[in-house]
Amino acid sequence: MKQVPEVGIPGKLPPADLRALPTRRRGLAWRYVVCLLIASYIVYCYTFSLPLFAHLLPQYSGPYPVGAVDVEIPVASPRVIDTARLKASMEKPFELETVFFTIYYPAAQDAVSQKPKHYWISKPISATAKGYAKFAHISNFVVDRLLTGAVNALVGEIRIPAHVDVPLADLVDTVTKNSETRSDIREVKKVIQIADDGHPVIIFSHGISSSRTSYTHYAGELASRGYVVVAIEHRDGSCPGSVVMRNGKVDRIKSTFDVGEVESESGKDLTVPEFKRAQLDFREAEIEEAVRVLKLINEGQGDAVFKQNARGEGEDLGNWKGRLNTNDMIVAGHSYGATGAMQALRGGPSAKRPFNGAIVLDPGKQSGHLNDDIRVPVLVVHSNSWSSSVSLFYGRPHFDSVREIVENNVLRGMPSWFATSLGTSHPSVTDAPLLEPLLLSWTTGAKINVYEGLRQYVHISEDFLWFLGTGEKRGLLREKAEFPEYDQGRGFGVWKPGQGGTDADDWRQYWQVHVSPN
Repeated sequence: MKQVPEVGIPGKLPPADLRALPTRRRGLAWRYVVCLLIASYIVYCYTFSLPLFAHLLPQYSGPYPVGAVDVEIPVASPRVIDTARLKASMEKPFELETVFFTIYYPAAQDAVSQKPKHYWISKPISATAKGYAKFAHISNFVVDRLLTGAVNALVGEIRIPAHVDVPLADLVDTVTKNSETRSDIREVKKVIQIADDGHPVIIFSHGISSSRTSYTHYAGELASRGYVVVAIEHRDGSCPGSVVMRNGKVDRIKSTFDVGEVESESGKDLTVPEFKRAQLDFREAEIEEAVRVLKLINEGQGDAVFKQNARGEGEDLGNWKGRLNTNDMIVAGHSYGATGAMQALRGGPSAKRPFNGAIVLDPGKQSGHLNDDIRVPVLVVHSNSWSSSVSLFYGRPHFDSVREIVENNVLRGMPSWFATSLGTSHPSVTDAPLLEPLLLSWTTGAKINVYEGLRQYVHISEDFLWFLGTGEKRGLLREKAEFPEYDQGRGFGVWKPGQGGTDADDWRQYWQVHVSPN
């Protein structure tokens, strides 16, 4: 005969396993709620095409909408920039066939694009993920697949907020119709200058393990203020992975490669300086090709560029005739790209490199000698981490080498500036902190709000561009050089708004100026 369970008998406790049931049920209930929330979040992200963990890129803050056009066309003369070859395939990695860049520009008001916005990471994502793995020296079949999935989950669905392939703005018409910009004297002056001389054109060069889409917000912010920014995708081995497209030919992926993977024609290993020289020469050739294409567009050959464009964008380029200032361009870059930008000034300005100024952000510490043959105004900006970290650079501190180059340029009669952006880190000018603000702040040590940090880069860049066009110094460019050396004791957070002086002195909470022509 079965025993009746002793439940509910007055004065007698139930068995221990039954007494634990309420606690277990509470645990299961919490797990159920957590799993339900996670599942709901995933479904929500999937439904609205949002990334699982990253933030979306913010809208631009300038007075004009922003357009974007991808351009990839054959170079004028396909050529081998350096005869080095890949050990595995014997291919020439420094053979230049096409030039690829994105143009960011002020777009016509209320323009509606018929094309989807560009992905922040180009497809296929596996090309970029494999490149990241190679940079980290962990690339293999399994890791590449896992990293592709992780990158796709984090940022695979993020799109750049610029409108694709819409008309270039008529700024005079835009300012006239908008009461807010119409009453802004500075903006009116800028628009009049653009109407007379054309939109200032900035050729931007990215750093190592980056691509043309790594700085879209910096580029877009300048475009929203009336400037045209041409972000090149370099195929010198520094980009994680780039899809080479040519009309009538099969697409191919050009992956990152390093010095250990190449050799000379005679089979001799390249030294690091030889490899970096080949990379910088290749970048210079790409910059010159981008200049050539922009000149063609400005000369009225935009329709021909559109027909050659393997990316299928640029339908309105035929209407850009005479609307760009291609006689006095600006070259800019970050990290390795900053080193390349400085090299592009060598022997200039010239027809192939018509640069009347340069914006140099964190010039490389391991990218070879920095060119000091400069005859145009330059703005050099160090992030806080770049100035505070002492690095030997050919036998002397990197900071001292940079300062001397800028000081010598001032002595040659070329107004130039060197400043440190307080609270920032090396990636602060890139899109990465905007996508993952907490992670980037934690891993890089940046203290400034990520949006404020990038805003400071944009403001000082715009002030420099204004100076190049008008000769007028404004904002930080009016200040004297108070800090011959980086002063850790007066870093970010030390100066408080309203702390002595006037409100005009509050720039000190964000900057230290090391070299100035004032």
